Amino acid sequence: MKVEKIKSFTVDHRKLDKGIYISRIDGNIVTYDMRFCKPNSGDVLDNVTMHTIEHMVATFVRNSDIKNEVVYFGPMGCQTGFYLLTLSSVSCEKVLETVKDALQKTIDHTGTVFGASEIECGNYKTLNLKNAKTACRKYLDVIKDTTVIHDYAYVNSK
Repeated sequence: MKVEKIKSFTVDHRKLDKGIYISRIDGNIVTYDMRFCKPNSGDVLDNVTMHTIEHMVATFVRNSDIKNEVVYFGPMGCQTGFYLLTLSSVSCEKVLETVKDALQKTIDHTGTVFGASEIECGNYKTLNLKNAKTACRKYLDVIKDTTVIHDYAYVNSK
């Protein structure tokens, strides 16, 4: 049996930097690669920070203007970022605006972490809002001036 590489394995991770990219388009689903850390640089997100960002950003994007187009938000196994999946009916510009807004709302949040209870989360004790805010601030600084989201073909051509 011949096994084909998945799309994320076709990008040259040596050329991939912090930022936001279109990873793949499958029918009417667009997968965005929200790369918080440069791959293979030794800089990764710890599990507690990733878990908290997942709770916060997922909640904010699912309460945004594009909430009906959001399919999924979750962490990458390599601990360098997150995937956001949306319907293709929402523009890249609107996704970018929503991501920036969700990051800023996480940074500005003064309450408790969303879903931080035994009833709502399978590992609710592993959350740290301060660390999540720091990571979101750093990532927002990286993408704040971004106006175009490139795909992996662009990355490979560099």
